[in-house]
Amino acid sequence: MQEAAHQNTHSKLIGYLLWIFGFTGAHRFYYGKPVTGTIWFFTLGLLGIGWLIDLFLIPGMDKEADLRFQSGELDYNIAWLMLTFLGVFGVHRMYMGKWISGLLYLLTFGFFLIGVLIDFWTLNEQVSVKNAERR
Repeated sequence: MQEAAHQNTHSKLIGYLLWIFGFTGAHRFYYGKPVTGTIWFFTLGLLGIGWLIDLFLIPGMDKEADLRFQSGELDYNIAWLMLTFLGVFGVHRMYMGKWISGLLYLLTFGFFLIGVLIDFWTLNEQVSVKNAERR
């Protein structure tokens, strides 16, 4: 019964793809760890040491994220790829149905990058809330 409740919201493949850029903390933000993601960003993955250790920690981070966040119509992987590679254009916000802020991101280079940085901190929660609302 408990196994049926487990839903795969995050992907190890996407986690490892973002790990390649892990010295920026991308994979840690993806798995819902914004504090350590920020530390990785400013220290280049703890001077590469933390980045290498994360190679082995990703399966555990993936399992924890799957248990923590609400699955649903919106896909975390798509939202995170959009944010990571197209965030300044607001595409991830439009994907979530936030058209006004998405257009503002498009016109202001992601609110001058500050909005994109905030979304790195909060995207998992934003998607989780939208998925809960659509149920």
